[in-house]
Amino acid sequence: MRLLVATANPGKQREMAQLLSGLPVELLTLRDFADAPAVLENGATLEENAAEKAGELARACDVHAVADDSGLFVDALDGRPGVHSARYADGEPTPENLCGKLLAEMGSSEESDRTAHFRCCIAMAEPSGRVVLTASGRCDGRIASGMRGTGGFGYDAVFHYEPADKTFAEMTSTEKNAVSHRGRALREFRRKLTDWLNR
Repeated sequence: MRLLVATANPGKQREMAQLLSGLPVELLTLRDFADAPAVLENGATLEENAAEKAGELARACDVHAVADDSGLFVDALDGRPGVHSARYADGEPTPENLCGKLLAEMGSSEESDRTAHFRCCIAMAEPSGRVVLTASGRCDGRIASGMRGTGGFGYDAVFHYEPADKTFAEMTSTEKNAVSHRGRALREFRRKLTDWLNR
């Protein structure tokens, strides 16, 4: 089966490819479809955005498509940036802009007020656009007082995962994939996709 990984984010592409390797599927990217439309992520939830992206791109490209939407939910900010995580910063959504705005909003918050969690929702659609598989994952942590580490993308440099005493950006990709929200969601998705392929 041909499966379009429906994201333009190279970091997400790498993580999905690593966690779906070994399955009897040919992974494609948006670079394989020059006319693929840009999908607006304007849903009220991560689930809605993932389903919309997968469905629209599956129809447009006439191929099975898997998409995810992820968000960072910070308790001290009443859950923001949440579903708007990718569009939270002014200007380009670089790690520096995203993390810089978040740290500025957090200010000098007490350690007890810096709790946060990442969520990831995944959807796979058939070429008709009908969503046939979904999965989700969550990872809890804290917002660090500054950016640390050079790996990862997005908010990884300020998301401190306490059991490892590292930010996601300080972890290797293997370490991060073992515990991250996307890693957990993709392992659930992999199990469901394996069952679906063997049905």
